[in-house]
Amino acid sequence: MTNTAFLPQRSSVWWIFLLQGFAGIILGLMLVTEPAATVLTLTTFLGFYWLILGMLALVQVFVDRDTPWFWSLLSGLVGILAGVLVLRHPLLAAITVPTLIVLILGIQGLAMGVLEIIAAFSGGGVGPFILGAINVVVGILLISSPVAAALAVPIVFGVLLLIQGVGLIILAFRVRA
Repeated sequence: MTNTAFLPQRSSVWWIFLLQGFAGIILGLMLVTEPAATVLTLTTFLGFYWLILGMLALVQVFVDRDTPWFWSLLSGLVGILAGVLVLRHPLLAAITVPTLIVLILGIQGLAMGVLEIIAAFSGGGVGPFILGAINVVVGILLISSPVAAALAVPIVFGVLLLIQGVGLIILAFRVRA
């Protein structure tokens, strides 16, 4: 007897999963084979994205009365400033943005780890202690060498995208059948 709850349902949009899988594989291969060029390109797209969002937020100041004008103005100015800075200095941004993300993740790992260890001593058991210790170690590693960790980010994301892409292609053919 098979459990049909775990089988994917037939879908007429299976091709969306297929396209997502191919896109993941392509981006994953780009990140693994040419991480610096890919990150630079993605950073440039991010700069354009922030610039466009900033301009749209400024338009929102005049057309959207539901949002306080001050927040739209502030968001627009910050978005435009960030976009211009990224577009004018893409190499610096390609190093700085991932490094800041790594620092944030390191701090988050430390905080979560400490809270999990506290939970373990408060009766949570050995599981939260082990997870907490792992989070603390990863947090310390990320904070102690954020630039090195940031340089590894494209490779890690590339491998994850390759795995996800293959999984999505398999899923596409399973829901098509």
